[in-house]
Amino acid sequence: MHKGFLKVGHLPTLIASFLYFDLSFMVWVLLGPLGVAIAKALHLDPAHKGLMVATPVLAGAALRVVLGLLVDRFKAKRVGIGAQIVVIAGLIAAWAIGIDSFPATLLLGCVLGLAGASFAVALPLASSWYPPEHQGTALGIAGAGNSGTVLAALFAPALAIAFGWQNVVGLAAIPLVFVLCFFIFAAKDSPNAPPPKPLKAYFALLKVGDCWWFMFFYSVTFGGFVGLASSLTIYFNDAYGLSPVVAGYCTAAVVFVGSMVRPLGGAVADRVGGVRALGVLYAVAACAFAAISTGLPTIYLAMPVFLVGMLALGMGNGSVFQLVPQRFRREIGIMTGLVGMSGGVGGFYLASSLGYAKQTTGSYGSGFLIFALLAALALVAITSVRRRWRTTWGELYGAARV
Repeated sequence: MHKGFLKVGHLPTLIASFLYFDLSFMVWVLLGPLGVAIAKALHLDPAHKGLMVATPVLAGAALRVVLGLLVDRFKAKRVGIGAQIVVIAGLIAAWAIGIDSFPATLLLGCVLGLAGASFAVALPLASSWYPPEHQGTALGIAGAGNSGTVLAALFAPALAIAFGWQNVVGLAAIPLVFVLCFFIFAAKDSPNAPPPKPLKAYFALLKVGDCWWFMFFYSVTFGGFVGLASSLTIYFNDAYGLSPVVAGYCTAAVVFVGSMVRPLGGAVADRVGGVRALGVLYAVAACAFAAISTGLPTIYLAMPVFLVGMLALGMGNGSVFQLVPQRFRREIGIMTGLVGMSGGVGGFYLASSLGYAKQTTGSYGSGFLIFALLAALALVAITSVRRRWRTTWGELYGAARV
């Protein structure tokens, strides 16, 4: 971490943003680690399992835009408190009423999607306190809250065996309450946050080409991360015959790597430029998931490749958000919502496509191969915009390092 980083910004808000993000992400992907138990109880086929774990991701994608709009108008702290209260209430209600059908799991998934939308609260709350030269590091730390997906994979399968998977849904509300209390007292809205804009100004961003580039780039990096976090417990159980608990541990290891390197991706992008960093990371991801699509025969061969692929995706998440505030600093609230939405859409696609591929072909290979091709396409795209971004951003937007 740069020695000047601690002299700027607001550290309590940065910590609160991380914890808020972390626990929200834990419950966002909760149906994935519980997927084996839920599928057994409700007799779900692979396609239904894929749709079940993908639904919270898609709901989170849509709700990120809504929260982005609300953050821009009513400030991040107030919106974050309200959203967290709704998620806690939804978890308690689902536990009390019970989940006894596939449609009920989809309804719960929609509630969990609001937790996934926390992205549109935590990142603007942290970002608005830091100058451009520290954006990559600040957003990397706040964004490392996606490590909450590790907690879900690590503990949910074992808790489901000990207490029943429906009780795990209720238990998940307990840590959310504690984090909400800390968030209320520690987080603070920055006085430098830009003033709200008319609603039509938000839609005007969709006419800007760079907005669509960022949405595509993040749909690959974050979409890959959250899609895998939601699906790998089911995949490891099905493809390699691992028990739900062991499959959860393997998933936690892969997701841990992707989560922890997000700050590193932001810091590297601050040093060498986000465009250069993304070029390398997309190339690594494309090669890794192409190899996985071949159907590696043992978990001992598959795990190192998954770790490398997830490392590239996790660093890519930090690199993308090193660039976004440089180009759209005054529109960071809505841009966080739009870019975050695209990441959720990418995650929905990957999670659902893996289940569909298994259902129709008997193998997950085609789902991983198409994702590898998307990473390769992102590599071509970032290479094509490199020169224009580097020659125009510094002059037009005061960018630190592209």
